[in-house]
This record gives sequence, structure tokens and C-alpha cells, in this order.
Amino acid sequence: MTLYYDSFLTPFGMFSVAVDAQGRIAGTAFGRRSALAARLGDLPLVRSAERCVIARKQIDDFLAGRRNDFDLPLAPQGTPFQQSVWQALREIPFGTTTSYGELARAIGRPGAARAVGRANATNPICLLVPCHRVIGASGALTGFAFGERLKRRLLNHEQTHAVRSRAA
Repeated sequence: MTLYYDSFLTPFGMFSVAVDAQGRIAGTAFGRRSALAARLGDLPLVRSAERCVIARKQIDDFLAGRRNDFDLPLAPQGTPFQQSVWQALREIPFGTTTSYGELARAIGRPGAARAVGRANATNPICLLVPCHRVIGASGALTGFAFGERLKRRLLNHEQTHAVRSRAA
């Protein structure tokens, strides 16, 4: 399966997105093509800004504070357990966080916090599937593929814009 990608500059640095032939998001990464390829494995990536224009617009708007969610079709590849975790991630409200244990309970697997953490770490569609909204039970910003500094910036961005949205 060939994927089509684009890389572009955002207020949070370079960002890359890959879509399949049907235009569904298959992967994203903070960074250039190499960061995206590392997340997607051996799948061929062909540069195509045209195929990624809708995704790029929504990502740009989100990172600029003009939108709080995404309505793009997604096609992450993973096990049924991973899929259940990734779906639960999409239900975490903008501007809020949850813990790995809370996420495990949300999917009906209360003893699976570590497995949830692993599924979170293998999320191929960062940002759109908001794995950055999951924190440790102590409140620590643990486990983000692109580093704690970026995770903190994303959470601060969402909390700032969530406050603005409620005030408007």
C-alpha cells in the first residue's frame, strides 16, 4: 500500500501527514518525512501536497487555535486492543487530560494501564488521535514520542484556547 504525504511548518515545528489512496489519515508525526516513515514502517511514501490539503488545513487551523477537533477520516493500522485505546483517546475532550489508568477503565480494562500506555505510544496518528492528553496518575507528563517539552506546549495551547472558547 502506497501512502501520500506532505510535510509543512507549523507553530510547533515541522509536521508531516500521510493519507492512503482513499484520503484517510494513516499517520502523522512532528518532524519531516523521516519522522513519519519511522512511525509507519516500510510503507512507501510519495510526496503529494494535493492529496493532503484538507488534512493540512485542519491541522494548521488546530495548531493556530482556530479549531478544537478534527473531522477527517482515519485509517490507523493496529490490533483490536490498540484500536480501542485509540478510539478512547479521541473521546478525551479538548483542553483536558486523563491518566493511563483512567483510560484503561474507560475501555473496560481497569488492570491494563501499562498496556494502554504501550498502545498510546504506538499511536500512528498523533495530534488527531490525541495521545498527548494522557498523563501519569501523579500528573507527570510521561510518555510522548516527540518529547515532554512538545507535550507540555500542546497541552498549554489547548488549555489556553479552551479557556478562550468558553469565554466567547
